[in-house]
Amino acid sequence: MELLRRDQARVDYIHHRALNATAHLNLIGGSLFAGVPADIGKALGADIYIVTIGLGTPTKSFVVGFDTGSDLTWTQCVPCDNCYTQIDPFYDQTQSSTFTDIPCNSTYCMELKYFGCSSKSTCLYQEKYLDGSYTNGSFIQDTLTFSSDIIPNFRFGCGHNNSVSFGKVDGILGLGRGEVSIISQTTQLYGKLFSYCLPSGPNKIGYLQLGSSVPDVKYTPMLTKQNMPSFYFLSLIDISIGGTRLALSPTIFTDPGTILDSGTVVSYLPPTAYFALRDIFRQYMINYPTAPPLNNLDTCYDLSNYEKVQVPSIALIYDGEVTTTLDFTGIVFINDKSQVCLAFAANNDDSEVVVIGNVQQRRFNVVYDVENSEIGFGANGCN
Repeated sequence: MELLRRDQARVDYIHHRALNATAHLNLIGGSLFAGVPADIGKALGADIYIVTIGLGTPTKSFVVGFDTGSDLTWTQCVPCDNCYTQIDPFYDQTQSSTFTDIPCNSTYCMELKYFGCSSKSTCLYQEKYLDGSYTNGSFIQDTLTFSSDIIPNFRFGCGHNNSVSFGKVDGILGLGRGEVSIISQTTQLYGKLFSYCLPSGPNKIGYLQLGSSVPDVKYTPMLTKQNMPSFYFLSLIDISIGGTRLALSPTIFTDPGTILDSGTVVSYLPPTAYFALRDIFRQYMINYPTAPPLNNLDTCYDLSNYEKVQVPSIALIYDGEVTTTLDFTGIVFINDKSQVCLAFAANNDDSEVVVIGNVQQRRFNVVYDVENSEIGFGANGCN
């Protein structure tokens, strides 16, 4: 229930944004691409996907959630005025020989959404989330280690006052399109190209890779909304269930726009599309006993007495007939065997932005080619 409450709050934040809507690197041991393992942070009490990065010299490891829906990378820091419990020691700038402050009158500071000046005229940042999470602190530079690549003068938030709802992870790695994201800061190294595969559950391993592409991927255009320039939009044109398309007007998805977001869990559809999908799904599942709704997931079943369960196939179809056929873990959200729910929810109305969450991205190779404005999908990318 708490996970889905936070999920709804994140989508509310995206909808709120919709209404209101380059650093030169001296590369050390650089490469055309670098990859790190990715998994879901269940062991840390989190349902976001996590990777390990290094910060400082000598490098210290930090476990961070990666997020295509935000730009700022940050971690908790010493001195910590108000911090939550995390798995690793806090970043300590006094222990790094490569740490430097960023002046508050610099271009780098002004790239932040919310920034200010300390008493020493150094840059301060603030990041707020509608679920009540927040981080405040100093915006600084230090060496980032990603896989075996060492990236000097990486700009990130050093959080002295933080409260979050995503477990004991050490912070966030921002993969958005804004100037402060890791994608924009490493353009010369990785060419604004990254990919990932989100594993299907705990004890499964995926990856996050910066630079290079992956084979057997089909591409659909990457779109941009002027009032939400950091988000990755694409054109969802239809959904099929049981091999048959819903055959709704494509404008039901294209008018509000569709975001691909690694930080949202389930997908949020226009009510017209959701109810059409839900009604057909219920017909396929009519012989299974129903269960109570799980927060905003209103189509749930008690499958505790079944060894095998048959659910209808569901596929998301993007512009160019790029089709992602979901597996079982992309169709249902399993609270436990007595409460297995359709992993889609309805927006408040058809005008709100469509959000494709991480459940519907699992096991696909997902490639973001920002330079060429396209997003690719390939099947069976990880377990």
